[in-house]
Amino acid sequence: MDRFNAMRVFTRIVELGGFAKAADSLQMPRASVTVLIKQLEAHLGVQLLHRTTRQVSPTLDGAAYYQRCVSVLSDLEEAEGVFSASQPKGTLRVEMPAAVGRLVVLPALPEFTQRYPQIALEIGLNDRPVDLIREGVDCAIRAGLTVDDSLVARPLVLMDQVTVASPDYLRARGIPHTVADLSGHLMVEYFSGVSGKRYGLEFQQGPDVQLINLAKQVSVNSAEGYLAACVAGYGLVQAPHYHVAQWVREGRLQEVLSECLPPPLALTALYPPHRQLSPRVRVFVDWLVAVCARPGSGFCRQMTS
Repeated sequence: MDRFNAMRVFTRIVELGGFAKAADSLQMPRASVTVLIKQLEAHLGVQLLHRTTRQVSPTLDGAAYYQRCVSVLSDLEEAEGVFSASQPKGTLRVEMPAAVGRLVVLPALPEFTQRYPQIALEIGLNDRPVDLIREGVDCAIRAGLTVDDSLVARPLVLMDQVTVASPDYLRARGIPHTVADLSGHLMVEYFSGVSGKRYGLEFQQGPDVQLINLAKQVSVNSAEGYLAACVAGYGLVQAPHYHVAQWVREGRLQEVLSECLPPPLALTALYPPHRQLSPRVRVFVDWLVAVCARPGSGFCRQMTS
């Protein structure tokens, strides 16, 4: 029995909650995963996993062994990265907002893959919250406030935001020049499909943030749908500069209230503590920091109305 491989399989089963998911994630035959865990339990002399038809969960001994495995595997990967002359290699699973991936990360990605040709990337583009450990994700990029203390958070950039509307909407309702002019205007409302929380418009007033809730006819729960409703003329929205810059240049959207901006929005890389020293995660996050800091990244506001 390859004990390190058995530990790797065991940790992935615990993280993903099943033998089949772990086998698919590791690209191993499912029968091999089952045999390996039986050998590992026989070697240790304890039952590591509770198995039912619906789920797999660690026993008390299994939970304790999982923590040791995570530490050992992390130390092993770090040691190999320090003493090996080879570059980081293997599969890196990353989740990020669709717009960040489409407009910022993917256009710049060829330089990363040329620099690290032995890293295979699996990139999920969506706005939903991701359970990194349960879903076997190595790193997630998220916008906004992050409050999960179980994850390591590395700040990437503070994104400038702008308030925009469609030209047709502004011709019908008028162009607001101050926050006080918003009376009688509409907004497209964004709401979380997970928590149900609803978001209004925000404006930075010195150290304070002023929240404005306007009447709305359309509410959406995706970033792409939010902007599509704005283009269709359903009201004002606020979005990161990079997301709307091209539409403003093309005349599909128009910036308003440029003297009263929304607060900046944080973009953060998140990863589980046991992935912190992974060479794959480290080089990818370092590269993301460099990409976000570039003047041409689009995160800084440089647009005209």
